[in-house]
Amino acid sequence: MNLSELYTLYRQHPTVTTDSRTCTPGSIFFALKGDTFDGNAYAEKALQAGCSYAVVDDRSIRAGKNRIVVENVLETLQQLAALHRKTLGVTVIGITGTNGKTTTKELLSAVLSQKYKTLCTQGNLNNHIGVPLTLLRLTEAHEIAVIEMGANHPGEIRSLADIAQPHYGIVTNVGQAHLEGFGSLEGVIKTKKELYEFLQRTNGKTFINRNDEHLAEMAGDIEQIPYGLLPSASGDSLFAGGCIIAQNPFLSLKWKSYGETPVHTINTHLIGSYNLWNILAAVTAGLYFNISAERINAAIAGYKPNNNRSQLKKTASNTLIIDAYNANPNSMQAALENFAALELSPKAVILGDMRELGQNSLELHEDIIRQIGRYDFEKILLCGEQFSEAASRCDSGKILPRGEQSSDAEKEYACFPDVDSLVGCLEKKPPKGYHILIKGSRALHLEKTIDKL
Repeated sequence: MNLSELYTLYRQHPTVTTDSRTCTPGSIFFALKGDTFDGNAYAEKALQAGCSYAVVDDRSIRAGKNRIVVENVLETLQQLAALHRKTLGVTVIGITGTNGKTTTKELLSAVLSQKYKTLCTQGNLNNHIGVPLTLLRLTEAHEIAVIEMGANHPGEIRSLADIAQPHYGIVTNVGQAHLEGFGSLEGVIKTKKELYEFLQRTNGKTFINRNDEHLAEMAGDIEQIPYGLLPSASGDSLFAGGCIIAQNPFLSLKWKSYGETPVHTINTHLIGSYNLWNILAAVTAGLYFNISAERINAAIAGYKPNNNRSQLKKTASNTLIIDAYNANPNSMQAALENFAALELSPKAVILGDMRELGQNSLELHEDIIRQIGRYDFEKILLCGEQFSEAASRCDSGKILPRGEQSSDAEKEYACFPDVDSLVGCLEKKPPKGYHILIKGSRALHLEKTIDKL
């Protein structure tokens, strides 16, 4: 069966699944392979569970009435998604970046949904499987698709852009993340730039942070729709500009569009000054797509994070700032700086390892430990093998910059090799009355600490 024939079949059965445990009656099962599983082994189960067809690439499975044998299931899924996106002709906005892409995606979707039927990436389905699955959720009713694109190896953004074929792009920022796969910061920059390169080839446009010199250099001569700080230090004409007016702890900001007098104020449910850029990106795109300032403000003010990203939670004993979905040196530093600037007391931090940092991982964890010593945090709990080893290398384990003496000998800190040992400590000696920042890579599952706080 060729791609055109498969697409005709898909239009008749427009629901796809890659999990034999979640088979909607009449759907199509794609038998993907992973490191520890082979979807081909579950094809019969999927058909028995209600799927109308199973797409497989195991040659021992005979093609039949409801079994479609292809050369490569993953490539077929990606090709089908690209064909579907091209056929429908929906406006697509692609978002990538080291930090902030998911929050930007959700804010942008909330804003655009005020006027348009909008589809956006669900959860973290932003990779070579998630992007095609998202595109295959598109229907004739959709007008705009907001597609998040993640990567941990060179070339991945190029591949995702070829599938999603965005008309517009946003690179939120570029920093140290997934260095194990990229090899260096230069590798990260080169990969994120692949979105700009696609837009360059296709005469696309980018919504861009004019205050980020790296992005301006990466974007080159692509048509730009800029946003930035008010007042604009560079004197450039911003499509939208804004600035922070309060953090208590939620972020409040004011913004205005270029050439207009009214200044608008938004009180958000987001924590962290770094979210200003995510908000301005959504504001700018909203204005560009002719959404009124009132609707833009309502959408952003009404957005409440619920995915362990800059999320505030009050328990019976403490107030938590939960940012435990992911972590890298840039986002960790930004979170600590923001937390230190908040007028709250007393403060505690629970920090988990930053994963996939490659050969310089220990040094990068040491840098974060030394940064902690500059702040007035009463309680410091580190979790993970990398933080534990790095702490032991920092001047006899003191959470201090090298060569400095502690002004508070009673500052409490401890290192735990894993989250279970940390949870055990919290059960025996739960903190009370603290404002606590929880930050780390999601592989550590720091969310397990929440019930103990």
